[in-house]
Amino acid sequence: MSEFDIAIVGGGLVGASLAVRLKRSALKVVLIEAAAPPLSLPSWDERCIALNDASQRILASFGVWDALRPDAEAILATHISEKGRFGSTRFDAAEAGLDALGYNVPLRAIGAALSAAMTQAANLRLIQPARVVALTEEADAVSLGIDDGSNLRARLVIAADGAQSSVRALLGIAAVTRDYQQHAIVSAVRLSRPHQGVAYERFTPDGPMALIPKPDDAASLVWTVPSEDVESMMVLSDDGYREAAQQVFGGRLGRFTALGARRSWPLARVVSETLTAPRCVLIGNAAQSLHPVAAQGFNLGLRDVANLAERVATAADPGDGRLLDDYAASRRSDRERVAGFTDLLVRAFSNRTPGLAQARHWGLVAASLTPPIRDALLRQHLGHLGLPADAAGVSP
Repeated sequence: MSEFDIAIVGGGLVGASLAVRLKRSALKVVLIEAAAPPLSLPSWDERCIALNDASQRILASFGVWDALRPDAEAILATHISEKGRFGSTRFDAAEAGLDALGYNVPLRAIGAALSAAMTQAANLRLIQPARVVALTEEADAVSLGIDDGSNLRARLVIAADGAQSSVRALLGIAAVTRDYQQHAIVSAVRLSRPHQGVAYERFTPDGPMALIPKPDDAASLVWTVPSEDVESMMVLSDDGYREAAQQVFGGRLGRFTALGARRSWPLARVVSETLTAPRCVLIGNAAQSLHPVAAQGFNLGLRDVANLAERVATAADPGDGRLLDDYAASRRSDRERVAGFTDLLVRAFSNRTPGLAQARHWGLVAASLTPPIRDALLRQHLGHLGLPADAAGVSP
């Protein structure tokens, strides 16, 4: 049986980010990931993720931003509107005193940068592909059973294994689920007009549509549709789908001249009722999986990573209950605020109740014209409210 200080279960972007952050520590770390390493090549329509300013600072503090920067497209402004209404609001990097509000970065590039950084971590052992099938709490450690029949012990187990977390299930921790009855269809479009670094979030009664800048006047397209419509949307011809998306988005960026590959997945809000158990903690989607509106999910998970790592990296006992309680308390307001914010956006803008449309319209106007509201929304957008001390001072 192998002995470790920390076992990270789940080697996606959140779990891998934590492993990279902990390579600077004296802790002995193991990362257990169920999937084999993915293979992908650069393409104009590859899937991307929008990182806000706080996430960029966190990744810079982890030492991986320089590897990501060549593939990152700067988001210089965001424009928020509702189809059929004139009210809108816009945030610019200049008003925040920043070069960019964030960056749209290929998942491939983030994964490659984190994988390269992990190979340089002398304190890390990677077990892949492998699944945790048993978990036993002990006085000073947790014993994990792996699906190949092996076992290991760790003083702290960190679940980063997604919305359907096996660790959360093994611990018997409940999660509150809200099925939005929506699917996200992710693709990319080429544009006939320059996007000038502006990201767009356009709300409709059926769900939001987001266009996020990519290089060469292309954009990531994330279209949320009712689940009952997803099958018919996925079988449309490229021209048919492109024209349907154009009708929803409008002509701000000219014509959509090409469409990339489409992928879809169902949307639900899954929030764990607690973040901790004896010598165990949940982070990322294992703690809270959110609707993709406003691109908050991974950014919130990365703040989980940074705040947890700040506490455990130099701890005499990383699984100490007081330390984990302190972490959970420190994440409460950021977690509840973001989870509540995304849920409110989805339900308010998908609600057809008479009179609510007018309230949404004036809400967007207020967000544009009222300084206190505007400042609060901008800070939320940038992710600064949950930024830990060791990343806050990192230059963007």
